[in-house]
This record gives sequence, structure tokens and C-alpha cells, in this order.
Amino acid sequence: MRRLKFFIAALALVLCCALFSQQTVTADAAGGKYYLGGMTAGFMLGAGGAEIIELSEVNAEDGIHRPAADAGLKAGDCICAADGVRIKSIKDLNEALARCGGKEVTFTVKRGGECAEVPVLPAKEKKSGKYKIGVLIRDTLSGIGTVTFIEKETGRFGALGHKVSDEGNNLLEISDSKVYLCSIVGVNKGTRGKAGELRGLFLNDKAIARAEKVCSTGLYGTFENYDYSRCTLVDIAPLAEATIGKAVIYSTVDGTCPQPYEIAIAKVDEGNKENKNFVIKVTDEKLIEETGGIVQGMSGSPIVQNGKLIGAVTHVYSIIWIPAITIGYF
Repeated sequence: MRRLKFFIAALALVLCCALFSQQTVTADAAGGKYYLGGMTAGFMLGAGGAEIIELSEVNAEDGIHRPAADAGLKAGDCICAADGVRIKSIKDLNEALARCGGKEVTFTVKRGGECAEVPVLPAKEKKSGKYKIGVLIRDTLSGIGTVTFIEKETGRFGALGHKVSDEGNNLLEISDSKVYLCSIVGVNKGTRGKAGELRGLFLNDKAIARAEKVCSTGLYGTFENYDYSRCTLVDIAPLAEATIGKAVIYSTVDGTCPQPYEIAIAKVDEGNKENKNFVIKVTDEKLIEETGGIVQGMSGSPIVQNGKLIGAVTHVYSIIWIPAITIGYF
């Protein structure tokens, strides 16, 4: 048993970021007060257009057509406009195809950070009578993560501690994005070679915050409708105050209430250019028993040492966000 516990604890060595090395936290942050995070939130992020998941066929009166494939479109492309009209959702694309009347449509398509104009000739589907181009698309991505802090005066928050990427490991450009309360209903424990993950449910239909920016250090936005009565106010400490030794992370691994868990800071790296400034080891037996260490969904968990917020948990695993149910064939 002792050998097994040592092995699991070794899995919990993770990389963490210091808040003051993030460009989104200003140098005068030490003078302000911040609500400590640790609560798990559900993020519903707009994909910035109609993202193609896969190519398909259109069964027309005169046979099978593959308009998108024939035009050179690929899975992972994001349709941003049709004949110069902005496409932000599945609804927008549907309306654009309805307007075309069977004529060629010029789509503005983003691929690998670059945009191109792609002419596509829609085909009229035999069954529905609608014009389609043969794509399965989505306009929304969703996932769960942990809020690190909320600034008391402004409601500005930081979460996740790492970039948010799609299946191609591309940094997302978010739009019309919202944050919801989330309840953790289960845990897939971490094991050797597998990170594990939290399983959560979005609560309520009303968003508690809006997400405004995503970058390599996490996701940022503003809380708009949240009860802070259970939150703890803390100061943010600069990286220079972090020391090797005992600390605490706040995470939610069951329900909605964050709990403190003991860790040890094993290494402090002030000069890390990728904002991975700490290595921590989970020493809390309860957390090891429940999760096996740090699992997906816990990234963003705030790190507190000597009563001050010094950083956020991130990890070496690339988080891939799953598509929401807002998908459809066109």
C-alpha cells in the first residue's frame, strides 16, 4: 500500500503558473483585493464562426454532390462570412444558404490563422428542398475548468491557467462566450499515463459571467451575476514571495464548493518564459484518494501560500474541448 501511494503522489507533480507573470494581471494588483476561486465553472465558448467538423454528401435530384469537398474545404476550417456577411452561428449559415437560390456563394474561411475566399456552389437536397454544401458544423464549444480569482472591484476573473485549444491544438478565438455554474458529479481518477478528469453538469440557464479573452495563460472575463458571500478575500503575492515548501490549492472535486488541499512546492522557476513557474506535488491523502492527483478540470485551481494567492495550477496535458450539441449538417 505504501508503494502505491508513493506512485500516485509522483503522478501529481504538475506545472503551475505565477499570476504576476501573466500580462493580464497588472503591476498594481498587489494593492487590490481578490476573491479566491477554486469553484468549477462551465464555459460555453463561441467558435467565432461555423467550424467544419467533417465533410459530407448532399443527395440531390440529379445525384450525389460534394460541394464543400470539391471546393477544397477541410475539417477544421472555420466559415466566418458568406458573400461578405458575417457568419457567427449555425443559424447565420443556414440563412446564407437559403438566400443563395442555388447560386455560387463565396465563403470567407479561416484555416491555420489565415483567411481565404472560397467559392462554393450549393446543391439542393432532394429530401428537404434546402440548399446545402455538404458539411457537419458546430458554432459552440464547451468544457469545464476552475476559476482562479475574481477581482473585487471590477468582477474581472482569471481561470484555467493554460490555453484553450481545439482538436487541432489551435488556440481558440472566442466570441459570444458565457460562463455557468457547474456541479461536479464524478471523477475519472488519474492513473499512470492517463490524466483523469472531473465530470460536471452546467447549472441553470442564466450565465454568471462572460468570457472575453483566451490566451496561453488562461481564460479571462467578467463576473456579472454571482453570490460572493462564501468567497474569501486575499491579496496576490508576486512570484518573488513564493518559496519551496508547504502550500494549499483550492479545488472542487465534488458538488459546487471548493475545498483546500495540501501540496508542496518542489521548485520555483522565476525565469520560465512559458509562464510555468512552479512544480508542485500533491501531498493531501484525501485528494490523492479521490482523484489520484491533478486531473483535467482542476487546472486554474488557485495556489495559496502564507495566506496569499501566488499562482494557479496548470499541467502538461493539452486540454481538448468537446463540441456542444449545437451541430448540424449543411
